[in-house]
Amino acid sequence: MYNVMTLSLLDTIRAPGTPRSDWSREEVKAIHDAPFADLMHAAGEIHRIHHRAGEVQKSQLLSIKTGGCPEDCGYCNQSAKFDTGLKASKLMDTQTVLEKARAAKAGGATRFCMGAAWRSLKTRDEPQICAMIEGVKALGLETCMTLGMLEEGQAERLKEAGLDYYNHNLDTSPEYYEKIITTRTWEDRIETLDRVRRAGIKVCCGGIIGMGEGKEDRIGLLTELARLDPHPESVPINHLVQVSGTPLSGSAPLDGLDFVRAIATARIIMPLSVVRLSAGREGMSRELQALCILAGAGSIFVGEELLTTPNPSLTRDAQLFETLGLAAR
Repeated sequence: MYNVMTLSLLDTIRAPGTPRSDWSREEVKAIHDAPFADLMHAAGEIHRIHHRAGEVQKSQLLSIKTGGCPEDCGYCNQSAKFDTGLKASKLMDTQTVLEKARAAKAGGATRFCMGAAWRSLKTRDEPQICAMIEGVKALGLETCMTLGMLEEGQAERLKEAGLDYYNHNLDTSPEYYEKIITTRTWEDRIETLDRVRRAGIKVCCGGIIGMGEGKEDRIGLLTELARLDPHPESVPINHLVQVSGTPLSGSAPLDGLDFVRAIATARIIMPLSVVRLSAGREGMSRELQALCILAGAGSIFVGEELLTTPNPSLTRDAQLFETLGLAAR
């Protein structure tokens, strides 16, 4: 007769592998804080139920409008409120974007993400943004945009242009949110996510780990993501890349295993979502990246720059895939 202490973590989770949006923080905490071996085993098992183990999607992210953003997100060197030395630029022309997308595809990417540093999408920029979506889509790539907040009708127009995914992260827990951002509210983010979902665009929504938050805030972020109904189809988990001049520069470093715990917990509580190992890989060892993939990360961003921060080279990523025996998709 087994008692609860000898059961596997999978045995203690109600309907493991079945999507739920009624997770409590207590449940998520119990998963997050489980013995590391049990956590990794459970995440791996659930990953294999819904995803192909050993396959990792290569995505590429391009900054189509850099710097000069009026927001005060404490992690971002594109804010006009911080002196980071980043030069602001105008919206990139469509042909240049398509050239970058072709190069990304030639480098093995199957998903092309485009990000603009502004508070919200302006009506005057919609035609050009839609042309970028249509052009990238025509190349046979998945399309994703991150354009800040959206007003009524804008998500529908992006959908008509063929947009597959819209990225709008929660960033951190509701309790820690105001310590990171004051120029837009948590509710603003939820409203944009609702508009994206109603328009029939897939949701890409995750957060950033290592911004000085406590473990309870990481658990809070993961719980809020898993309470979205339905879950985001795409869940990027970013490791803070510290940039001189931003308020979060000098934050205490995060233990790598704590980052892996966040990946594994996301994998378990959002079983159908693609968990994406996103920003911060440049500062990670191959071993740490391997643990993240074992924990259920099914995507990485490739290319030597991730918006405005460094990213591993294509050569290093090719070596990582070969060493781990990974197949790109």
